[in-house]
Amino acid sequence: MRPSTAILVVAITVLALSVADATVETTCKEAAAKDEQVNYKFCVNELGKHHLSPDADTWGLAKIAANMGVNNAYGAISDIEGLQAKPGTDAKTKVALGQCHDLYDGMKFAFAGAYDEINACNYTAGKEEAAKAVSQAHQCDDDFAKAGVPSPLSQRSSYSVQIAIVCTAITNLVK
Repeated sequence: MRPSTAILVVAITVLALSVADATVETTCKEAAAKDEQVNYKFCVNELGKHHLSPDADTWGLAKIAANMGVNNAYGAISDIEGLQAKPGTDAKTKVALGQCHDLYDGMKFAFAGAYDEINACNYTAGKEEAAKAVSQAHQCDDDFAKAGVPSPLSQRSSYSVQIAIVCTAITNLVK
């Protein structure tokens, strides 16, 4: 093998290994190692579902996490509207649902803001937007607790908090 061919083989191998380092699994592993709040399995499962994840770098994965938060907020709003229209929903639950509707409406904008700020490389502002989403999820849970009724949105709230944590942790990895 000629020296130039050997150098080319080494360069291709190094390039292949560096691309392999930007996978969902390795990014989630690094995020979980640096932030104990990151649930590695959740991170891998959720980011792995997105069609752009296989080709995304760390920056792209942070934006994908924010986008998944937007999608979850829209889903929660749809769930809330269905529950509000459901016959037999008691008054206390309807009041809490109304409050949560406003919170999830704000949450979709918080996650969209996180996406936009991360996209613009304003990482601190992006993480602040993700933190707003966490606060709104907790406020919704509190509204149900204050009403003395179980939250039908607990899975949505949990997801919102987890995806915001993932978004923030991965944003912290962007160089």
